[in-house]
Amino acid sequence: MKKIENALISVYNKDGLVPVLKKLNRLGIKIYSTGGTHRFIEEQGFEAQTVESLTSYPSILGGRVKTLHPKVFGGILARRENTDDCRQLEEYGIPSFDLIIVDLYPFEETLSAGNSTEEIIEKIDIGGISLIRAAAKNYSDVLVVPSSDLYGRLLEILGNNNGSSALEERKYFAAQAFNISSHYDTAIFNWMNPGNIKVFKQSKGDENVLRYGENPHQQGLFYGRLDEVFTQLHGKAISYNNLLDLDAAINLIGDFDETTFAVIKHNNACGLASRESLLHAWKDALAGDPISAFGGVLVTNRVVDKATADEINKIFFEIILAPGYKEDALEVLRKKKNRIILKKKGYDFPGKQFRSLLNGILVQEKDRATETAGQLNCVTTATPSARQTEDLLFANKLVKHTKSNTIVLAKNKQLVGSGTGQTSRVDALKQAIEKARHFKLELAGAVMASDAFFPFADSVEIAGNAGIKAVIQPGGSIRDKDSISYCDAHGLAMVFTGIRHFKH
Repeated sequence: MKKIENALISVYNKDGLVPVLKKLNRLGIKIYSTGGTHRFIEEQGFEAQTVESLTSYPSILGGRVKTLHPKVFGGILARRENTDDCRQLEEYGIPSFDLIIVDLYPFEETLSAGNSTEEIIEKIDIGGISLIRAAAKNYSDVLVVPSSDLYGRLLEILGNNNGSSALEERKYFAAQAFNISSHYDTAIFNWMNPGNIKVFKQSKGDENVLRYGENPHQQGLFYGRLDEVFTQLHGKAISYNNLLDLDAAINLIGDFDETTFAVIKHNNACGLASRESLLHAWKDALAGDPISAFGGVLVTNRVVDKATADEINKIFFEIILAPGYKEDALEVLRKKKNRIILKKKGYDFPGKQFRSLLNGILVQEKDRATETAGQLNCVTTATPSARQTEDLLFANKLVKHTKSNTIVLAKNKQLVGSGTGQTSRVDALKQAIEKARHFKLELAGAVMASDAFFPFADSVEIAGNAGIKAVIQPGGSIRDKDSISYCDAHGLAMVFTGIRHFKH
């Protein structure tokens, strides 16, 4: 055990500090502190010696230099078992610091607030990060507390050990210190690096322990702040698979401006419709596949009213995500104890996505391409009507968010059939047609969207025989002319986008 005699406190955030000061005062631990912290300590009625009185140097350069001095860092880094280190402390009148309480300027908060470059730079901490690293390095002798989140643990140690700390405790706090400092430096690096330095650096705190992973025998964790994305208004804890579906739901609904409702199952839309009213959108989305909707995730881009809630409440579903709810609608939806009700926030998601793969990380830009009517290249004699063009763009948004290989069939801005995650594009098409027919959804006059080109004319032939009248696809096959020729011979309109939308 190491007895704590001298403490150095330099904090930006004073929340929670008073109980620590009271404990240090009762234990007779001498406190050294910097400008603003020193004023705060004295205002609370406690004694503290200024760092300036120790170093004989004032805070300079507008506060940029306060603690960067041998009389501070010598007292932190001195090895107590090293006789030469101890002799030099005595020779130069340097106190040995046993406890360092410090935090860092709020760089990420300043960055997210949209401040100027000058303001952001001033929140790049120098003295604090140096104190943290020095104390953590010398954890064999020094206890470092790098965040107010650890004050509770510190108070336990001080109380249980009567002002002393054990090596295991100091090592734990040192690890926390390097965790905080590395996260801080990663945030600064990612702000300063526009992509010229080719490295992958990400740091996410805020561990969320999930019930389990993808399956009950797998452990599941989420790192991040879910409360930045949505507020949970009701229901049980969100699971690993729920989060995958929610990610798919948010990405999908973000591509639709009209009043739209979607049902997500295993990361794919099994029902979706855009309508004038939310109630109508829900009914037509459900009609797309009422069987798969069981236990699904519902998402909309409009505030949910009571009439819609009454209809939704007739089926079993796990989650609903919406930008808001009328109070009487919430009363209806809350009738199921475990039903998860989420209110979506306007979070700005990053433009890159990544996943672990083999012995590394796979990184790519998100697929943010959403084609417009002006980008479509009609390659057939027949041209799509205005209504068909709307349906083609509608289906193309859906195909972008569906697992490959995929085919989406749509009519009047309603998903009428989809084939998802098939090893053959023809199989995906057959699956989509079968689903539409099974639920008695009319295919005559419907449109077809494909996430990638057709290598042969068989897909457009099968679609034409099913009643499809217009097709949207990227194009680019060496045999595009075969598909074009079939469409011309049978009166189908086909447009190329030039953009593939694989999703794996």
